Amino acid sequence: MADRPDRKSRTTYAARVVRTERLTAHMQRVVLGGDGLAGFAADTCTDHYVKLLFPAGGATYPEPFDLERIREEFPREQWPVTRTYTVRHWDPGHRELTLDFVIHGDEGLAGPWAMRARPGETVRFLGPGGAYAPDPAADWHLLVGDESALPAMARALESLPHGARAHAFVEVADAGEEQKIDSDVDVVWLHRGDRPIGEALVEAVRGLDFPAGRVHAFVHGEAHFVKQLRRLLRVERGIPRESLSISGYWRLGHDESGWQASKREWNARIEAEQEKTGPTA
Repeated sequence: MADRPDRKSRTTYAARVVRTERLTAHMQRVVLGGDGLAGFAADTCTDHYVKLLFPAGGATYPEPFDLERIREEFPREQWPVTRTYTVRHWDPGHRELTLDFVIHGDEGLAGPWAMRARPGETVRFLGPGGAYAPDPAADWHLLVGDESALPAMARALESLPHGARAHAFVEVADAGEEQKIDSDVDVVWLHRGDRPIGEALVEAVRGLDFPAGRVHAFVHGEAHFVKQLRRLLRVERGIPRESLSISGYWRLGHDESGWQASKREWNARIEAEQEKTGPTA
């Protein structure tokens, strides 16, 4: 497995919007570049992420930008608002960073920004963080997620060597949200329609005939279905924690700030429940 970089990297970068592209009705791509990316690297983990920094309530910050100074001198409600996005692609030669955004019209903060972003516009971010890359020693790989996990899943699938054994399930709203992934793995696209988020993913994993050998699994997306799959994999299937990268990227009914504030407690409670139950496989 890849070495794990510092999850709490405090390096702040300032990048320019180079170009944008609408991938699907609900996915917008933004490519960032410029000299502000000097020293940036995202080549050890397939789930590398950055934390975009958006001014709170139109606040103006002193230059040169110093996040620690801002947090010391500004009231908390004026601190930059962070939103976390996976690195879809990093091109060190051209110094370009590609991020894909799930969008829902004017809902949210980062999605509307991505739709309106224009070349030359500057955005700041922290990073990268990350902890997962497909383990080359695993016998097979399981990748499961909704739209929010698609960039990381796509990057992981594209990193697998030709002929690697893998099962990949991606849940999207409909057929129009499917994307081209440069991998020989046969991705199973599940169309949500009007079903609850993640319901189809839980059904698919539960119905999977698990191959023999050690699996390395990546399961990310909305917290409630991730909770169900955590139990299925850890308790029912008896897969050890070290063979799983599993966490809720977001939680229905919460924005990122609210979810991050409660995520540690949520995960600790789930872990305690499952440790008490113990594996059944």
